Amino acid sequence: MNLNEICAHPKKYDLNVSSLGKPGLDSPVQGQSFVDDSSRVCLATKIEQMESLKHRKEEIPSLEIAGPRKKLFHDPAQTRVAIVTCGGLCPGLNNVVKGLVEVLIYDYGVRQIFGIRYGYQGLNPHYGLTPVNMTLEEVDNIHEAGGTILGSSRGNQDPKVMVDTLMQRLNVNILFCVGGDGTLRGAQDIVKEITRRKAPISVVCIPKTIDNDLNLIDRTFGFETCVQSAAEIIKSAHVEANGIPNGLGVVKIMGRDSGFIAAHASLASTVANFCIIPEVPLVMDGHNGLLKALDRRFFKYRKDHAVIVVAEGAGQDLFNAVATKDASGNVLKHDIGHFLIDKIAAHFRKNGKVINVKYIDPSYIIRSIPANSSDAIFCFQLAENAVHAAMAGKTDLVIGSINGAFVLVPITYVVSERKKIDTEGALWHAVIGSTRQNDYFYDNSFESELPGHSAGMDYYRE
Repeated sequence: MNLNEICAHPKKYDLNVSSLGKPGLDSPVQGQSFVDDSSRVCLATKIEQMESLKHRKEEIPSLEIAGPRKKLFHDPAQTRVAIVTCGGLCPGLNNVVKGLVEVLIYDYGVRQIFGIRYGYQGLNPHYGLTPVNMTLEEVDNIHEAGGTILGSSRGNQDPKVMVDTLMQRLNVNILFCVGGDGTLRGAQDIVKEITRRKAPISVVCIPKTIDNDLNLIDRTFGFETCVQSAAEIIKSAHVEANGIPNGLGVVKIMGRDSGFIAAHASLASTVANFCIIPEVPLVMDGHNGLLKALDRRFFKYRKDHAVIVVAEGAGQDLFNAVATKDASGNVLKHDIGHFLIDKIAAHFRKNGKVINVKYIDPSYIIRSIPANSSDAIFCFQLAENAVHAAMAGKTDLVIGSINGAFVLVPITYVVSERKKIDTEGALWHAVIGSTRQNDYFYDNSFESELPGHSAGMDYYRE
């Protein structure tokens, strides 16, 4: 269900979001233009795609634009809302929670808002977690702190139990789920149970994954903050590596199945010499392996340091142990960071050479910091559009940013597969150009072509 497949065969895919019924109440929102349900954003952005669809007499695939609707399904005076944050921590969670509460209160006059404690566990009475009454005072300064004021957890609960809580204990008619692919699948299960019971409850999701790997969506909140923080840490690794003979800085960055943080942070730092991501198979041994590439950098090109940035999900095929899963069903990755430093150290010892390794794993630091300015703005916009969609009675959807516009995406498309780096695309080409790592992997040196070249000439970038 990726973008190329949808654009190639649009008849196979229904991109319309679900609705609880026909809205009939006037919206109280003021000072903003209303969006009509017929307003949509095209997914096919290339002329050749559009021409092909036109030639085949097929409609161009599109998604409904997010924004306030003139008519509402839910009566603000009777609306009761629940907000849940799930999965791992991420910069911006508190910003989203604050945005939801403020838009509900200021724009719609909704006053009954419940913060669900510790993810989906808070919708299961077994855990004895009492919801938080979310007021403007409660959320006033929460954006200044990392993490989530509501707490979080991994793993789903029984949908029947959760819907019982929503309907009988809380009597809510809107549920906002903030989380990644595991959270969104849990939301799908809740929607199915709600639909089975024919209950008028809207379920609207706000996508949270710092890996930025959700299908169809251009960007998820927290990603830019993490890249900014990771880039600074990579620079620190560069300083450490420069401060010792044959220094090697190894930085392990988050990215289970997609290497977007590692790639962007490597580009932003400008000091990484190797960027290793899950999308590119990692070869350790042989003429074009990482060990030989390090030999070339240190001893052929006489560099006295190197910096490796590795995504946590890279090189998993190099492990013999059976992978396990966390409570959300995510495969727990083997520790590629320690694997690398052990292999590299053993390689240099075997060859009688000294290398000094500085290893940094900043994952829990990066994901627990407050959102930067760009992410803070993005979080509020996501929250604002989530409230507008929910009040109009729309459900089973994710608020996403696509082609620069906020849109409503059916959950099933967002969780159908993970977005990955195109290794023949512009992003990865930029990383290769910035790090010059292929010159070390494949010895594509053209030093001899440079005027005034000598064996010790410092051509390669520091």
